[in-house]
Parts: sequence; structure tokens; C-alpha cells
Amino acid sequence: MRRWLSERDKKKEAIFYGQGSLGMCYSSARSLFVRYLEKAHLDHKGYTVHCLRHTFASELLNAGMRLEVLQQLMGHQDIEVTRRYARLTDRTREEEYFRAMALIEKGGIDGDY
Repeated sequence: MRRWLSERDKKKEAIFYGQGSLGMCYSSARSLFVRYLEKAHLDHKGYTVHCLRHTFASELLNAGMRLEVLQQLMGHQDIEVTRRYARLTDRTREEEYFRAMALIEKGGIDGDY
């Protein structure tokens, strides 16, 4: 991935693209994905492009990316679709809880409820 990012045409909006197009169609992406799975001897694992999209969304969300930014990267019109793709891990949920509680306990929240 790092090699591709350094070699790709930076003028193109899409990270992966076909010849002369803005983005890559699903069938081309799937063909490349399957080819690289076979090359890595992972074709028996049941991985799919759809699974890769879920992993992409969940990893970025758990790394702290805002859902609205992720929505744009995923190309979703409806943020609820992005919510279905991206899943928080229990660890992220726990870290967010304790971060928020520490802020509250320090008196960092100033509001009338």
C-alpha cells in the first residue's frame, strides 16, 4: 500500500483508479483483490472486497476519525450507512468512556442541564 501511494498519480482524486477514470469499478477492484489474495495464499480465508470496506471503516473509526469524515471517504450519502460499516471495538468504547469521565470529574464540562 505504501509503495502504491508513493507511485500513484497524485492528481487523481481516487486512491485506486482505472485508465482515464475517476475511480475503479467494482468488478476491476474485485478481480485485483482476488488476484492478490491468491498471490498471498489467502484465497481460502473467505475475504471479500465488502469485508475489506468494513475493516477500512472500523480501523479508521477506532483510530479516532470522525464519522462525518469517514462518510465522505466511503462515498456514502447517508451517514447511517457509514455507521453500519464502522464498528467500535470494546477497547475504543472503554477508552472514550474513561476520557469523558476524567473530563467531567475535572469540571471540564460547563453546562446547565
